[in-house]
Amino acid sequence: MTPAKTFWTRGTLTCAVLLLTFTLGACAQQKPESKPEVSLTVAPEAAAPAASAAAGSAVPPAFNAARAMQYIREIIALGPRPIGSAAHKKVENYILSHLKGDTVEDDAFIADTPEGKLPVRNIIAKFPGTRDGVIVIAGHYDTNYPLRNTAYVGANDGGSTTALLLELANQLRGKKRDGYSVWLLWTDGEEAVKDWTATDSLYGARHLADKWQQDGTLKKIKAFLLTDMIGDADLNIERDQNSTAWLEDLVLQAATGLGYQSHFFSRTMAVSDDHLPFAHLGVPCADLIDFEYGYGDVFHHTPQDTIDKLSPRSLEITGRVILETVRLLDQR
Repeated sequence: MTPAKTFWTRGTLTCAVLLLTFTLGACAQQKPESKPEVSLTVAPEAAAPAASAAAGSAVPPAFNAARAMQYIREIIALGPRPIGSAAHKKVENYILSHLKGDTVEDDAFIADTPEGKLPVRNIIAKFPGTRDGVIVIAGHYDTNYPLRNTAYVGANDGGSTTALLLELANQLRGKKRDGYSVWLLWTDGEEAVKDWTATDSLYGARHLADKWQQDGTLKKIKAFLLTDMIGDADLNIERDQNSTAWLEDLVLQAATGLGYQSHFFSRTMAVSDDHLPFAHLGVPCADLIDFEYGYGDVFHHTPQDTIDKLSPRSLEITGRVILETVRLLDQR
């Protein structure tokens, strides 16, 4: 994904933090090419933790971070996973192998790209609830296409969210939800094939948003929670100006209740990511993304995006905050 001033564009924004101007890299832009400027603001210090457990929650949400890290190891062992590659097909099968017995649907199609027609496949695992409505939790599993012939394995950018969703499935499986249904969505074709443009990016998300609008599914979605690059050992999740304000506030409420508020929303920026096609069709969205990967974003979209830069603690924080946000949504 990329920071952007307007939908589908890689805009240039004025960056003002204590009157200093600096530049951040884009998550779904090709690297190591030039980076756009991003408008950032630094938020005031968040309130002190309310308690070790979220208020009103008898048991804090569980998340097995060690298991999620093992998933990442197994995923990146498959190698680069750009759409159309043999490794991409292997990771599809890997995801599905962990969803046996679950209700799974897919949204497969052929995308027109600057490199020709390429297969794209969104994977959706559905966990039913008692309330009328759906909460979607999403993350992409493909890796950067321009780096397909390098050692780039996307441990954080694609690997961390693929694993996160698999572990969330473990937490949701076999339990009748006393709340909204939860759908886990592995989006595909998030990365640009050549250059990040309106037509060369977010292939899977754009296709699925249009499909769900046409068949009426979008009307059922109460919230769309997107995750991206959340394995970074130095976890700092941004407040996204392209997300829905009240839903971002709810995420912060969940993080604060669990004592994790220091990892959330110290900076504000506008990010283009897989949530945008849904947000522009009226779905409440929140993008949980740690935009700067390494000092100066040095590891992002490079072969240095490897598992040694990640932390199980970051996966645990993100996973538990997501589950707590779902609990808070169930109470609304």
